[in-house]
Amino acid sequence: MRTSISRQFLAHYLVVSALVLLSTAFAVSLLSLSSRIAANAFAKNRYPASAIMRDDYHQIEAESVVRDGGSITVIDRDYRVVRSEGKDAMTPQQLTAAEFTDFLVWSKHKNTPFHHDILYSPTGEFWLIVTFPASIRIDWAFILNTEAAAGDLRTAVLILAGVIAAYLLLIFALTALYSIVTAVQITVPLRRLCEGTRLLREGNYAARVDLHLKNEFAELQDTFNSMAARIDREIALRQKSEDDRRQLILDISHDLKNPMASIQGYAEHICQKPNMSREERDGYLRVISQNVQRANGLLTELFELSQMDSPEFSLRRERVDLCELLRQQCGELVPQLERAGFQWEFDIPEESTAAMVDRDRFGRLMQNLASNALRYNPPGTTIAVSLKRSSGQAFITFRDDGVGIPEHLKADIFKPFVRADSARSSETGGSGLGLSIAKRIAEAHGGELSLLSDGRKGSAFLLVLPTI
Repeated sequence: MRTSISRQFLAHYLVVSALVLLSTAFAVSLLSLSSRIAANAFAKNRYPASAIMRDDYHQIEAESVVRDGGSITVIDRDYRVVRSEGKDAMTPQQLTAAEFTDFLVWSKHKNTPFHHDILYSPTGEFWLIVTFPASIRIDWAFILNTEAAAGDLRTAVLILAGVIAAYLLLIFALTALYSIVTAVQITVPLRRLCEGTRLLREGNYAARVDLHLKNEFAELQDTFNSMAARIDREIALRQKSEDDRRQLILDISHDLKNPMASIQGYAEHICQKPNMSREERDGYLRVISQNVQRANGLLTELFELSQMDSPEFSLRRERVDLCELLRQQCGELVPQLERAGFQWEFDIPEESTAAMVDRDRFGRLMQNLASNALRYNPPGTTIAVSLKRSSGQAFITFRDDGVGIPEHLKADIFKPFVRADSARSSETGGSGLGLSIAKRIAEAHGGELSLLSDGRKGSAFLLVLPTI
């Protein structure tokens, strides 16, 4: 059976209360002990009036009292000061009854800076007053007189019992209140953390906890929120990955369906018309061959893309002059640009720029960028390639001034099967994998391929590669 934290705190604080009461009793005992020690230690207790009293006040020994810092005063029955020895003794004078009474009252006051021991001698008819300066005053006494009036004794006992009961009640009330306040400071944050955990368990990964605290619970809150945020991100990434996987399967099915349907249709047509002319048959066979090549190209690029996502994928990198390699690639692109009626501008420095590059993969990257530009832009478009160096990196810009990329596709342009022709027609001949493969190649080289948004006409890609 589980015990609540509030009850545990109450039990603990009741134990503390009991210890407080024991400490109080111990303190009272110490006060009594200190009173007895003081009785033997203070000079005033070595010379009580009863010890030096004589029937004839002239015979009272005052020398030792004065030597230890005290004084004696003798007042006769007519309230005259008849003997005065010591620096704190009363000066010889005539007192009135009221003045003597005031003195007696003052001598017993707690704030009096002197200890007065006053004794009356019935035989000599005088009062002996022994005075010592007070160094420290400790007053604690419990007196029980069984000969007091029964009613007074019962009233005193009831008062004492009431005081003790009120003291105990106050101790236990404060203990209960403090235990409740302390427990609330712990149980409320724990309850909120438990609620947040429950929401996470039920699938609400947006759950967060705000305790408005700056203690260890704040650290636990930050840890919980960080964990919840990480789980939320991972779930979102997993969902996105699953959605991308489904979309990829749909895209593959869509892009393979058209050529395979065309191949099947023309093949069945040839089989159903065995007497068709050679020229007609050759035309059908050319269409079949083109669709076979298209399907084979799609499967080849899919295989290449899956290879790049594999942990075993690696490059055959070697030290090359990146400027010279880029000039070679641009030179190989020129015939394609001429056939498409494109213009070109190449701005490549003469100085050598060393980098570790896989020549074949780099060539594939540049070819994919060029194919993308050739496929979606009309004749007369200008292709511009430039290279700049800065801070140990090479910045290669591949730009065209053609139709550009629609705004709604820019964020996903490097995803597989994303193409500018939203109808996914076969007229452009593209698989939608070229830019995805190009980006994987750039990242495998420790670089980055991104789409520039500088407001200029057409589209521009920036390839960043580390140099050595």
